Amino acid sequence: GKEVVIANAIIAILTIGGQQLFSFFTFSCPCHVGQNLIYGLAFLGVPALILLIVGYALNSQTWRLVTGKRSHSEKVTTSNRLLNCKLICFVLCSITGRALVAPVTWLAVTLINGSYYVCAVSEYVPTYYYGANPNVTDSERRRILATFPCSQLVPSEMSRARDEVILLLRYQSQVAGWLLIAVVVITVFLSYCLASCFSPLSFLHFRYWSSYVHNEQVLFDEATEQHSRLYAMLHVRKFFGFVPGSENVKEIRIPSLREWQAISGLAFLKQVDEEHYDYSLLHDWALKERADGKYLKIDEAT
Repeated sequence: GKEVVIANAIIAILTIGGQQLFSFFTFSCPCHVGQNLIYGLAFLGVPALILLIVGYALNSQTWRLVTGKRSHSEKVTTSNRLLNCKLICFVLCSITGRALVAPVTWLAVTLINGSYYVCAVSEYVPTYYYGANPNVTDSERRRILATFPCSQLVPSEMSRARDEVILLLRYQSQVAGWLLIAVVVITVFLSYCLASCFSPLSFLHFRYWSSYVHNEQVLFDEATEQHSRLYAMLHVRKFFGFVPGSENVKEIRIPSLREWQAISGLAFLKQVDEEHYDYSLLHDWALKERADGKYLKIDEAT
């Protein structure tokens, strides 16, 4: 849908901006043998992994998929289990597709930029790019190649060799970045084509279904807000003797110390029977206790 496309575009733009700022302020290649690879790959992979995890965490479908699954003990038939597995796989693919937007954008932009890749693999460039004394040992050659990302550390006689190595590595990095973008675009396009081909709905029917699901969710959220508010009002009225916002409040209830202690503390979801829960300590008190005690007239309070 349009909302998904717009959201993905915004995520991609923010990721690109964040990557540029991240590279400008934090990236500084160590230019040392053995450290370049670790440093470069860390800047390539770790932010992408974090963005992937954040993408999963911020998707409400992830929590809808996992919340409360282990608490259900009802028996499931083989056919239903197979259907559930297919549905779970479909939802996981959808969630993963949304979560991959930011990390793939990060990897593509960093590869096209080339700085991280140059830092990571500079010391592994083939020998023929090192045009100095052929008698130089492998360890010395790797030490010199590792300094190529830092121009100030390269001897003047090696400046041409450095330029050739940097151009080669940037070429490899940028080609890899564009190939990654091409693979992702083709994969997304083919996925949408296959999903459309196997859809049981026609084009217009699918649009109607999408509209229905959206409207149902909006109305459900509104009903949830109103229902929970009305349900909470019952318990608040029992505890205080009135409901906030009431215009004609004639008396208020003065809770006892024991009642204040009963609703204070840490609230956990409490199962009271096979079908119902207490949502809070106040809810638990309101269902178990009688609302006796001291009442105070409003004219007496004023």
